[in-house]
Amino acid sequence: MSKVEEFEELRPLLFSIAYRILGSVGEAEDAVQETWLRFDGTATRPTSTKSYLSAVVTRISVDVLRSARVRREEYVGPWFPEPLLSDPYQDPARSLDLADSVSMAALLMLERLSPLERAVFVLREVFAFEFEDIAAAVGRSEAACRQLAVRARRHMEAGRPRFAADRQERQELAARFFAALKDGDVGGLRELLAADVQFVGDGGGKAPQLAKAVMGADNVARVLGTVFPWLIRIDVSFEPHELNGQPGAIFRDRDGKVLHTLILDVLDGQIQTIRAVINPDKLGHLGPVADAWAVDRELRQARRRPS
Repeated sequence: MSKVEEFEELRPLLFSIAYRILGSVGEAEDAVQETWLRFDGTATRPTSTKSYLSAVVTRISVDVLRSARVRREEYVGPWFPEPLLSDPYQDPARSLDLADSVSMAALLMLERLSPLERAVFVLREVFAFEFEDIAAAVGRSEAACRQLAVRARRHMEAGRPRFAADRQERQELAARFFAALKDGDVGGLRELLAADVQFVGDGGGKAPQLAKAVMGADNVARVLGTVFPWLIRIDVSFEPHELNGQPGAIFRDRDGKVLHTLILDVLDGQIQTIRAVINPDKLGHLGPVADAWAVDRELRQARRRPS
């Protein structure tokens, strides 16, 4: 098998590792490309191409994450990972771990870890790498990696929800949610929301966004039931999609360009958190991006016009 063929066979795994460490589709793709350049430049073949490439992409991702942490501290408003349509790496034996680890909630919990803890947790808990390979990837001893894994697991377990919804329950609840959203059915929305639900947007200062998180079922239902029917009136449409393994939707302007995404966290039969990613820098991998400011101006004008 040629180098190119070997690399392309492992590309889905490499991207999936990098995305979980970085929370960014673009940065993960860049890390994979840099991994290829280093692999292509080697004169000899490694004993295990999978171990070698996984180690390279991990080291690159950890370096990128360290510099990204500084930028995220200066980020305007809440920071969310870039929405992911589908995880390219599939392993039936670890399907639950893979799905859970790519959710927005899990990725945000990973943000609490140090870069090394995050890398060790991803390699060990998500992809079941042996500590020998993890040690080689992060440049630490096996004993140190075991300690990093214990600390990371403790942090992740502390923030993990106690009651998770199964896939069918999430889908059914999401279908009811988006039907009520389209109709502006405030009462129907309220029934689906947890009492302490949060609606939070990530615009990064580059798109219209909520001034602050909207809290509580009554407030969130009222905001959603008021704003979204008006968006539909100015020809904004939405397509239900699974995003980061969770129910969600992609919203588009009248020209079909991506306006924002909406992702639902469903737990214990209710919607606990609604996250909107509006920052145009995080949407380009989903297609051409809309001018959110222009849509916002049109929305304001439409709401001022007499009915």
